[in-house]
Amino acid sequence: MPAPLLHIETTSTVPTAADAVVIGGGIVGVFAAYYLARRGLGVALVEKGRIAAEQSSRNWGWCRQQNRDARELPISIESMALWERLAGEIGEDVGFRRCGLLYLSDDETEIKTWARWRDLARPFGLTTEVFGATEAAERGKATNRPWKGGVFSPSDGIADPARAGPLVARAILTAGGSVHQMCAARGLETQGGRVSGVVTEAGTIRTGTVVLAAGAWASAFCRQLGIRFPQASVRASILAVGPVGQELPAALHTAAVSVTRRGDGGYTLAISGRGRVDPTPQKVRFAREFVPMFARRWRSLAPGGLEGWRAGFETLDRWRPDGPSPMERIRTLDPPPDQRQVDETHRRACRLLPALQGVPITAAWAGYIDSTPDGIPAISEVPGLPGLILAAGFSGHGFGIGPGAGHLVADLITGARPVVDPTPYRVERFAGSAWGKVADF
Repeated sequence: MPAPLLHIETTSTVPTAADAVVIGGGIVGVFAAYYLARRGLGVALVEKGRIAAEQSSRNWGWCRQQNRDARELPISIESMALWERLAGEIGEDVGFRRCGLLYLSDDETEIKTWARWRDLARPFGLTTEVFGATEAAERGKATNRPWKGGVFSPSDGIADPARAGPLVARAILTAGGSVHQMCAARGLETQGGRVSGVVTEAGTIRTGTVVLAAGAWASAFCRQLGIRFPQASVRASILAVGPVGQELPAALHTAAVSVTRRGDGGYTLAISGRGRVDPTPQKVRFAREFVPMFARRWRSLAPGGLEGWRAGFETLDRWRPDGPSPMERIRTLDPPPDQRQVDETHRRACRLLPALQGVPITAAWAGYIDSTPDGIPAISEVPGLPGLILAAGFSGHGFGIGPGAGHLVADLITGARPVVDPTPYRVERFAGSAWGKVADF
């Protein structure tokens, strides 16, 4: 079933021209369009389905700096500051609050790893509280059991995945941009070796700047342009329960299960890292790049079914821009949740937090988490095709760092000083990529 999502009204009538066109209405796409519109650019955002209907509304809602890869830490820090300012800028509550993220563990090696991360993050001005058994028992009293230790990151927090993307999209309209739902981009037009337009199902938009923030669809779209972008997805399942009589930690992670308080007072439950790998043509194509990552996670990943193959978002086919695309056949990726995982997650959560016992499941859903081989997104102009900015492959981190990613995209387009060093996100880092020419498929 679809994850809870706020729907907003927009128009499918696209402009004939725009300063910039953003393809994809997930959290990264809406923030990119929002910051471009705030700088006075005429920006049009086109989304094949509904704003934030795919992974941007199907995640935990965590906005964290804790335990980030060092390459993502600067953009995580900037994103937290942008999240904090957002409500004042748009006059809408996206559910963001710095409630702190609590990690509890009985694994001494894991606790030592968190302590090493604390030392790595200290020069960035981040505070991470590492504690032993006594404080873990106090902070984790809702579990009614002892722990060897844990960590608390007080400056981290959560936002509401059901509201954040749609409300930022509405702010794009207020800032003078346009948003077009149920309007798939079919391809790009070029002139003189650079981008000159976007072909959509509702007409062509003339533009010299395009942001491809297409989430799990990004690699297949790149293929239409002769661009090789290695990307693979994992199908993750999570669930929600209603409010409980006892207040639980707003955001709690353990090896068994992770828990997040929702805006409606209920809780989202998930097992970190758990998912199914649905075979697709694209996974076969990029197997060499992704086997090492999947091998490291073999304990938490399991083979999936044909849902991904049938959906067509990881196809190797090519389509014509003057006819319907796979995005018009599948407006929203809404795969079935793994019922065995849903049941196991609920059982684990009830064992971890006795207050959840007897609280029924109110919803369960799945989503496709798109990943790159190194788990770090691509946010840069595509070499060989001036005017095309790729912002994809967020590897399950996109919601939390969405504001920083969108701001960086706007910086790259307008020539402003980048909010963070863009070097770690350059697409050229992917070995074997064939930029600026038709790839050898």
